[in-house]
Amino acid sequence: MQVKFSGKIQDGSTPLAWERQGLNGICKAFLHKKYKKCSTCASVFGKMCNFVRLFKRKVKVKGIIKYKGKSKKGKRACINLRGTKSACQSENLKSAIYSMDIQRLLRPNIRRLQPYACARDEFKGEASVFLDANENPYNAPYNRYPDPLQTRLKERIAEVKGVPAANIFLGNGSDEPIDLLYRAFCEPGTDNVAAIEPTYGMYRVCADVNDVEYRPVLLGEGFALSADALLAAADGHTKLAWLCSPNNPTGNSLDPAEVERVLRRFPGITVVDEAYIDFAAGEGFLPRLAEFPRLVVLQTFSKAWGGAAIRLGMAFASEEIVQVLNKIKYPYNVNLLTQRQALRMLEQPGRTRQWVDALLEERARLLAALAAVPCIRRVHPTDANFVLVQVADADAVYRYLTGQGIIVRNRNRVSLCQGGLRITVGTPEEDDALLAALRAW
Repeated sequence: MQVKFSGKIQDGSTPLAWERQGLNGICKAFLHKKYKKCSTCASVFGKMCNFVRLFKRKVKVKGIIKYKGKSKKGKRACINLRGTKSACQSENLKSAIYSMDIQRLLRPNIRRLQPYACARDEFKGEASVFLDANENPYNAPYNRYPDPLQTRLKERIAEVKGVPAANIFLGNGSDEPIDLLYRAFCEPGTDNVAAIEPTYGMYRVCADVNDVEYRPVLLGEGFALSADALLAAADGHTKLAWLCSPNNPTGNSLDPAEVERVLRRFPGITVVDEAYIDFAAGEGFLPRLAEFPRLVVLQTFSKAWGGAAIRLGMAFASEEIVQVLNKIKYPYNVNLLTQRQALRMLEQPGRTRQWVDALLEERARLLAALAAVPCIRRVHPTDANFVLVQVADADAVYRYLTGQGIIVRNRNRVSLCQGGLRITVGTPEEDDALLAALRAW
């Protein structure tokens, strides 16, 4: 059974307008018998939930319902998704709608792709003799391919983060899911992405690698996010919106209300990169993952967990998005050494908390000391494990510090960061060496 709505909506939009944006499509979510009695509501809900945002208001619809090849006049239907529970409001239907929504956003070739099945995909049980993967029988345990879906590791991360394992994707650093999101959702030469500016440079690099237009949107006063400005940069071909909070290199957390505004109004995939969330006062958007089916939250083992060398990034998303990323990733993308070390680290979450507390205390001391250094003109507020400062001549100060054996990050050529140096919070001894050098400048 296929249901297709063709009519006029209360706000004047029509299926033709959706077609022009590449958003028109037949709703295939209503194959189950129990939705047949609700074809009007089902078709409207299926067509409109992401393009007119029905989730907070009533919308009256009157139009033509095409049902099994026949047309009949549709009765005026009123949908209130926060009102009484009906067949068209059931959780199963919502899940089907969200799944259809993700399918709509995917590149057609990815939607059709038959993924590669590796040996460990085909057999997941226990055995004493493995002769299926052309492995060397010697040099155990490194002779065997690792679990391609990192099952044990995901189960432990799920316990620590309070997120179901099915909502977790693990990659070779966060850069892998960043690149995979482009490959999954952005048609080269056609689609585009919107991103705050300045921010983490890999969002732009991956866009360039994948031949996807990158639309930077400057942050406002105090590096504040304007949801309206970001949304204004988007069009019918904008598939991804990139937000980083706390942001790199500015250090500030984005206003959660503005982030939520993007999540509720942007019909594509919104990515919130929370690499530095452990150093911020807020809890971020991971606890609210289930509220937003098109949200991807990125976190990492490289910062608070002190695991930059093992290259392990986490992407938290709906099961539909995670399944897509698993479908297109390389078969054994997280090696055995990384999986084992991450499991060892996760056995001691208290130690990570101690590190974070020590760094927050040291951050407060460092910021106060930097503010008193004559060559520093401004110390920006920060919620991360680094601070952005402004000096009169960033290039000269950077060269001077390098000569002293002290390496910071020169952000002088980054938008809105002229004269900027990004300084990571180190140990007290490392920070004292930096402060002494700056005072001697």
